[in-house]
Amino acid sequence: MLKTPDMLLLFCLVGAANALYKQWIPDTNYENKTNWDRGAVPCGNDVVQFSAQRKVSVFVESAHAVREMKLPLDGEFILNSRAGFYVLSGQDPDCGAGVTTKFKNSDSLVWYNPALWQAAATLDDLQQKNFLFSVHEESVPCKHDDVVFKASSSFRVDTSSSEKEIPVKSVSVLGKKFDSSDGTEFNEYLQSHTGRLQFHGSSDVAPGMSACDDPSGCICGNSANLPRICNTVTCTPSTCKKPLRPSGHCCDVCGAILTVHYDSGFNLQTYRQRIQHRFLTQYTSVQLGMSKVFQSQRLLNIIPLWTSAEIQVVILDGEGSSQAEALVQDLMKDINSQGSILGITGAEVQTSSGNNSKQTNTGMVIGAVFGVLIMLSLIVTIVVLVRKGVVQMPSISMFHTSSDIGELGGPIDRGFDNPMFDKPSLMPEVPSLYGTEVTNSISMRQTGVHFVNPVYDEHETDFNV
Repeated sequence: MLKTPDMLLLFCLVGAANALYKQWIPDTNYENKTNWDRGAVPCGNDVVQFSAQRKVSVFVESAHAVREMKLPLDGEFILNSRAGFYVLSGQDPDCGAGVTTKFKNSDSLVWYNPALWQAAATLDDLQQKNFLFSVHEESVPCKHDDVVFKASSSFRVDTSSSEKEIPVKSVSVLGKKFDSSDGTEFNEYLQSHTGRLQFHGSSDVAPGMSACDDPSGCICGNSANLPRICNTVTCTPSTCKKPLRPSGHCCDVCGAILTVHYDSGFNLQTYRQRIQHRFLTQYTSVQLGMSKVFQSQRLLNIIPLWTSAEIQVVILDGEGSSQAEALVQDLMKDINSQGSILGITGAEVQTSSGNNSKQTNTGMVIGAVFGVLIMLSLIVTIVVLVRKGVVQMPSISMFHTSSDIGELGGPIDRGFDNPMFDKPSLMPEVPSLYGTEVTNSISMRQTGVHFVNPVYDEHETDFNV
């Protein structure tokens, strides 16, 4: 968190042109008191116990006195310079009577738990604890992010996922960075004894992805694992009138969501800096995160037509705060006046109070209106032509009679073209021109219109039309 004496601001750029740094929080360090069941680092009078069946890689920063140590069957100590263990000849006066303290199990710590990661724009921000906020899906490493495990530290993480590999830009372990230039070397590290103790699970972390080079940002790439992510999240009941569910988030939240539509002139990094410098300093106790997401566009909010990329700005109220709605309205005013310059073509607002609004570029509105009018005009024209008989709609019977296949499965013998009888509608209404005998010979049969041609009457040859 970024803390100042009277202000708490959390801002996130997810999927921006520059990669984010995602740092793993837990460790398996000996000096971390949260790794021990008694909440304290063992001292000279204590018995140190590691579970015999647990696999663990423990980083030791300095020298420690112990009375006794029970080790696991498969484990290791990574010793820093001058680190180690020793046994005192007597009692440690600062340790008390001595107890048995156990090292906690770390097998349950999973990669796709958003609570176990911290995000920052730079490595310096990680050191200064200027962490960023984002939705749950993007709190864990995205495919364009740099993954950081603390240099003087060891860990154990379950990397099971829905895919065989977890793609990331780079991975830093024990102070060494692995990226696209040495992906094979990281593979070898995963197969080493230390690598197997630190990384376990069904998937392999695979560094080598390039940085995001799209000015409008890049999609995180964790949507396939969102159910796995949400299984690790515990949601607290929301207290607002109309809770919101941002795309990529596991829980309903109170605040506001700004959806930004953009064109080729939009730059996510520029817009992030604009919001940070022009607006965030005016508000306290807010959380704001930006990400590029895919949203389904629907006709009349019902029929899905296509999927388009949009910028989602999530603004959450802090505890006891209600500034998110005021901030999002200021952002809408800014889009209304400067949107064309920023490459923003429109925006929509959702708030947990139900006060929603929409701002769309005039050109887009005109284009959409003309498109709807043209579609309606086309439909009306077709209906009128059909009713007047100018246009006939195809039917099943029409398609059936046009077939060259007869009722018995063979081709129909059409004989020869007869200019007098192939077009019955052209026959004059005066029957005497054709004679009573021919006229009376016309009859309807199951195979169509049948008549007797006087020229071939002696053979009684039938012709079907």
